[in-house]
Amino acid sequence: MALRWYSNVIETTDVSRLARWWAEVLDWQIAFDADDEVVLIPKWAAELQPTLRFEQVPPGLVFVRVDHEKQTKNRIHMDLAPHTSDDRDAEIARLESLGATRIDVGQGPDVSWTVLADIDGNEFCVLSSREQ
Repeated sequence: MALRWYSNVIETTDVSRLARWWAEVLDWQIAFDADDEVVLIPKWAAELQPTLRFEQVPPGLVFVRVDHEKQTKNRIHMDLAPHTSDDRDAEIARLESLGATRIDVGQGPDVSWTVLADIDGNEFCVLSSREQ
């Protein structure tokens, strides 16, 4: 038996704004949209889902409304990686143009990743380019 990684839930005071930001960052689609919750899935997921076993279906991102602002550093974060055929610096610049900011969480100068925060202050990393 295997569990399915169903979703990551991200709390925010502005569900629509943050979900749409991440949809643009990842080029994902909105699968569910309500005032207090928005669900994103990869664009290809809906097409492939009928052919995949339950545990193979990719996770989504669920944005839920809360009344409080983010207070401290995330205990879990997403790592994003560009393909080796893509320009990593250009991708970081694109994220910054969308409102991401570079932040220091103590990573030091010699790491192979860049730490950013989304428009709500949630940390995430852009790793070095990867083949897979």
